[in-house]
Amino acid sequence: MFSKQNIRGIVYVVVIIVAIALIAYFAKPRKGLILAEERSEVAKTKHDTLFVFDPNTVTYDELLLLGFDKRTAVGIIKYRTAGKVFGIAEELALCYGVSDSMFSRVRPYIKIDSKYATKPKQHRADSLRGSKPLRFAPRPFEQFSIDTVGVEYLRLIGFSTRQAEALIEYRNRGKGIFSMNELRDCYAVSEEMADSLAHFIILSVRNPYDGLVEINSADSATLRKVRGIGAKTVVAVMQYRKLLGGFVRKEQISELKCVTNENFERISEQIYCDSCKISKIDINFAPAKDFECHPYMTRKSLKLILETRESKGGWNSIEEMQMDNIFTEEQARAIAPYLLFGTTPQEFD
Repeated sequence: MFSKQNIRGIVYVVVIIVAIALIAYFAKPRKGLILAEERSEVAKTKHDTLFVFDPNTVTYDELLLLGFDKRTAVGIIKYRTAGKVFGIAEELALCYGVSDSMFSRVRPYIKIDSKYATKPKQHRADSLRGSKPLRFAPRPFEQFSIDTVGVEYLRLIGFSTRQAEALIEYRNRGKGIFSMNELRDCYAVSEEMADSLAHFIILSVRNPYDGLVEINSADSATLRKVRGIGAKTVVAVMQYRKLLGGFVRKEQISELKCVTNENFERISEQIYCDSCKISKIDINFAPAKDFECHPYMTRKSLKLILETRESKGGWNSIEEMQMDNIFTEEQARAIAPYLLFGTTPQEFD
C-alpha cells in the first residue's frame, strides 16, 4: 500500500503531465495559425511587390517576388544561362510561360543595363553624314505591306527571329493589322520599333462589310443565318427581291409585312446590299409584262405609260415622266433606280 506522501507525489506528477499536455495541445494550433498568416503575408508580398529590375541580372527569388510562378522563373534563369541576353524589354515576353498580362504588369519596371541593351545599327550612309541613325530603319528603304512580309524580311529590318514569328502569329490571329495602334499592341513590337517603321508600313484596309450578308446575292441558306430572318421571312425576301429586280437599299426589307420595325433593327445590323446587282427595265422599249408586276408600279401608272409611250415614243428622264403625271414625286423616287431610258430598241424575251 502507498503512503499518503506517496499518493500526494503521484497526484502532483499527474497534474504536471496533464498541464504540459494541455499547453502543447493549445499551443500547436496557434503556431499553425501564425505560420499560415506568415505564408499569406509572403504570398501577398509576392503578388504586390513590383520594383525596377534587369532581366539579365534578376535572381530567382526576385522573380518570385515580382509575381512569376516558380516554373516560369526557372525558365527565365535557364534561358539566360544558355547564353541569351535580353537586349530589349520585349524579349522577356518571348520566354516560355510569360503571359501577355504578366508582361504588361512588369513592363514599366524593366530597365536594361547599357552593357546588355541592343546597340543601334548605324548605316554606312548615316556614318558618312554623321547623323544619328534609326535603330530599326528598314533596309532597303522602301514601303512594305505588314500583312504579307515574312520572317526573313522582318529580320532584315531589325526584328529577331522570335520577334518576327511572334508578330506574324499576332497578325494571322487578327486576320491582318489595320492600324498603327494594332501594331503597337503586339508585345513583340516596342514603341521605338513602331515609330521607326511608321513611314514605311503599308496597312491593310478593313472591309466595312466583313461578316455581313449581301442580300442581293445571298441564297436561302445564307439568309437563314441572319438573326431575325426565319423560314417564312426568307421566302418573302427572295420573292420581293425577284419582283423588285434586287434591293437598292437594305431599308427595303422593312417594306415586307412580315418584318416588324423592331425586327428590322436587328436584321439591318447584319446585312448590306450591293445596288450594282439590281436588274433594270428599259421603260421606253420593254414589254408591259416586264414591269407590270413591279411593286412600285401602280395600275394607273402602267396604263399611262403604255398610252403615252405609244403616242410620244418614250422619255429621257424620270423628271420628264413626272411632268407627264406618270409618277408622283414619291413614286418616282422609289422606282427611278430600276429604270433605263434607252434610245434604241432592245431584244426582249
